[in-house]
Amino acid sequence: MPLYFAYGSNMDVEAMRARCPRSTPLGAARLARHRFFIMQGGYASVMADSRRQVCGVLWDLALGDVRALDAYEDVRGGLYRKITQPVLRWQGASARALVYVGASVQSAPPLPGYMESVLAAARPWNFPEAYLRELEAFLPTSMRQRGDAPSWIAPDGSSQQINAVTERPKVRPRFASPLDREPGA
Repeated sequence: MPLYFAYGSNMDVEAMRARCPRSTPLGAARLARHRFFIMQGGYASVMADSRRQVCGVLWDLALGDVRALDAYEDVRGGLYRKITQPVLRWQGASARALVYVGASVQSAPPLPGYMESVLAAARPWNFPEAYLRELEAFLPTSMRQRGDAPSWIAPDGSSQQINAVTERPKVRPRFASPLDREPGA
């Protein structure tokens, strides 16, 4: 099964469970030398930036779920394209993962409710506060620090509501090493 790095709405475990029921979250990860931005169209993307990193969730993506994820990300319509990039698991181990990158490199404002949903999905993963503040900077000024997660329209046209988990999943990868252990575990 391929690994998949999610940095936007697909960090939400419940939403991904509905879209990709056979896939499993492995834990928090980082995409080094990239930065998060909102592309034309109002959705998240990443672009190369040697001084930054993007925090996200590493998924063990079931082969049977790839088609559904491609449809959700509108790969056929050209909204996103798939690339393979090295990502760092939170404990430091590196892995190659599938990353959906927006076709547009022009920045734009997010769709109404989209960044609130992304933030609601990001908070349970215990990303660094500085990174969460970077994400909050994409919120409309009136929405910052409210924590609301309204619904928004996904690339596939479906209405989405982020149902962020309250606790980080404790899933251990199949090929874990002793170095992959949680601190204090």
